[in-house]
Amino acid sequence: MTSFDSAADRILEPLRNNKASVALFGFASTIGDFSIVWHIVGLIRSIGSSERFQQALALSIALGIESLIVNQGIKRLFRRERPTTSGDERFEVRTPSTSSFPSGHASSATFAAIILTSFTGFPLAILWSIIALVVALSRVVVRIHHLSDIVGGIATGAVLGAIALPIITTVVA
Repeated sequence: MTSFDSAADRILEPLRNNKASVALFGFASTIGDFSIVWHIVGLIRSIGSSERFQQALALSIALGIESLIVNQGIKRLFRRERPTTSGDERFEVRTPSTSSFPSGHASSATFAAIILTSFTGFPLAILWSIIALVVALSRVVVRIHHLSDIVGGIATGAVLGAIALPIITTVVA
């Protein structure tokens, strides 16, 4: 894992010195905190529709449960150190108090993209996937996570999303 993470870190270093990518990934990391971006997407989608409001509510509740499972359950099993103790000084991001593996941002982003795709269908799945990927990758760029944490987070979010999907679709049907 160390060589994988080190190679990824070297490849991503140019992004940390580019003003546009600093702005993009810093912003993505911040709006990924507490799944803010996904709650906002749910609320925006709900405007003018009681059905979409129920979907937004279900998404927010499910994201809260997903966060508890990842941050208070799975992360406690691994207790992996982060690549830096306070992040990279080129980025103004919150330093989490939980361990590094798996990435909660990557897990919640994947989880939300799966749930939102079930609500909206394929064409918007591309948008949800791009947002999820940018949020997940931002955590490596800002040096709060190792790339392997992101891979683990994506896998975790996919498994939790697959488990939650039939429950959520039954609840909002």
